[in-house]
This record gives sequence, C-alpha cells and structure tokens, in this order.
Amino acid sequence: MENKYALVTGGSRGIGRACCIKLAEMGYNVLVNYKGNKAAADEACKLIEEKGVKAEAMQFDVADKAEVERIITEWQDANKDAIIEVLINNAGIRQDILMMSMTDEQWDSVLDTSLNGMYHVTKQVLKPMLMNRYGRIINMVSLSGLKGQPGQVNYSAAKAGMIGATKALGQEIAKRNITVNAIAPGFIKTDMTEELNEGDLKKMIPMQRFGEVQEVADLVGFLASKQAGYITGQVVSINGGLYT
Repeated sequence: MENKYALVTGGSRGIGRACCIKLAEMGYNVLVNYKGNKAAADEACKLIEEKGVKAEAMQFDVADKAEVERIITEWQDANKDAIIEVLINNAGIRQDILMMSMTDEQWDSVLDTSLNGMYHVTKQVLKPMLMNRYGRIINMVSLSGLKGQPGQVNYSAAKAGMIGATKALGQEIAKRNITVNAIAPGFIKTDMTEELNEGDLKKMIPMQRFGEVQEVADLVGFLASKQAGYITGQVVSINGGLYT
C-alpha cells in the first residue's frame, strides 16, 4: 500500500485523530487535514508514523472551496503515483443556540463546515477514485442529524444534509466499486462533549456511558476495509442504544 492514502478532515484531534491512527494500522498513509491547530496535527502525524506509514499534515479550511481545490490539487500534482483511496469527512463545528436567537453567521458557519465542506473535499478526490475504480468515503454525521436536537437546528440540518448526500452519492458511484456510508455517533468523549453534563446524560443512554473515540474508529476501519464492499448508502449509528 506504498502509494495508497487516506485523507481525514478534522484529523488532528478527537474522533478524527483516532480514525487516522486506525487507518495507519490498516497500512494506509494518512493525510491529516487541520484548520488551525498545527501542534495537534503534528502530534497526530507523529502517532501515525509510529505505525510504520507516512503521514502529512494538510492545512485547509474545508468551508473554503478555493483553498480546498488549491491544496488538494497541489498535493495530487506533486504525488502523481499516489491515490487517495479512503476519505473520511469528519470536520465539523457546533454553535448551539435556539433558532429564535440564532444569527445568520451561526447558521452559515455550521453548514459551511459540515455540509459544504463534505462537498468541497469529496469533489476533489472523487474523479481519481472513479478512474481507479475503488474507494471508500465515510461521512461523520450525528445522532442530531437523525432525530434532531433542540438548540441544534443548524447542526441537525447540516448532518441531515450529509445523510441525504451519502445515500444519493452511494447510488451514483456504486458500480465503480466505491462505497459511501455515514457514521452517526451519539455521545462520544471528545473535546466537543467536554462541556456536557456526562453524569446526567448517561442516564438517558441504555449502556449508561459515553462512547470512546476508539469505538468509532474501529467502525470506520471496518467500513474502510475491503470486507465492507457490499455496504453502501447506509447510516450506521454508534450511540449505546440511545436512539434506535
């Protein structure tokens, strides 16, 4: 797999970093996308390289179409023999607030990062995947995109949009041996959930605990593998039974 790469957006921390390490364990070289935290991205690259593969930090804002096109095209031009075989669209932000108080910026920024970001990055890597007649695209969505969450109209809309796109694109490119699936985590222990009251919330979860990033990464690893070749257009929940 010398020239086979996985690209993980938002790969420097949390679920993204765990996914990077899992893909490295599978033998993939890993491109770690990050927006601003270079130290975290460099640390992720170090952990990836410990698995015996190559790692490269790739800075761009997924919401910036021109920047996404420029950075990925430059990498593709400089690595003619390489192929991005796996794409994990993990980058996302939350700006939780009731809709009556939501600003246009809070709506736009959340949708631009998750939904538009998925489009921008996928568009750049899709053509080579189609030519190679193989690929794995995994979109990180959310429990919020399935059931909606009060105070998260923007986030729920963004993730629900990603779910619809997953189902449609999965049908478009299945004949090229490219699968497109979504993973919908519930409450997972990450930076994004640090401010939540875990003690109260875990009482709502049948398994009585928050999930671990490694559990999400292991699911990513399966969906990114050849063994998952007949699974496409699906949304797989990992939420401890909270929403079934």
